[in-house]
Amino acid sequence: MDKKTIRLLVVDDEETLCHGLATYLELEGYTVDTAQSAEEALKLNIADYNLLILDIMMGGMSGTELATRLKADPATAGIPIIFLTAKSTDDDMVAGLRLGADDYVTKPYSVKTLLARVEAVLRRSAPAPSTPGVVCDRQSLTCTVDGKPVRLPRKEFEILALLTENPGRIFSREELLKRIWPERVVVVDRSVDVHVTRLRGKIAPYGSHIITRSGYGYGWQD
Repeated sequence: MDKKTIRLLVVDDEETLCHGLATYLELEGYTVDTAQSAEEALKLNIADYNLLILDIMMGGMSGTELATRLKADPATAGIPIIFLTAKSTDDDMVAGLRLGADDYVTKPYSVKTLLARVEAVLRRSAPAPSTPGVVCDRQSLTCTVDGKPVRLPRKEFEILALLTENPGRIFSREELLKRIWPERVVVVDRSVDVHVTRLRGKIAPYGSHIITRSGYGYGWQD
């Protein structure tokens, strides 16, 4: 993720520390906003931020109270939080982490250490990259196209899984019928053709990867 697209919110009632930290993070390439109270932070659209850095001990609403509210709201529950605090006991740290915080940094702190914590939390919270192309997972019985799930009936899934697992190999219609319809029901060759035609449409733009060998059958070409 490009740092310029990452938005951070620093909430601390110590003005000098708040703006000093924001300046340092901006110099590192992040987009940073500040709030000097939890109440001020709640006036912002917090759902727009990728990470929150919250001081715990503030006048009015505390950082932990703010975090509790945010974690209870589905729109903000998934935003990672780093707590900043002068408290350093194990009980305080455990309490903060139980609220859903992703890290806990005690004051006074090194800005380099805090930056490393910010980078680590952002890495952990980044969405997993999607797998390009067509993927059939026999364990979960799911199919994805460029990381997006595609719902397939059982027979279509089994045909696609077999073809993608054996790129370059051509399966005759007779072989596909035996493998995909082992229950020996009355199935004609045309059934394979119909399923393949449907598959090609469902896995667009990769439909052309299902190749046809005229008079024989089908295969998968990467």
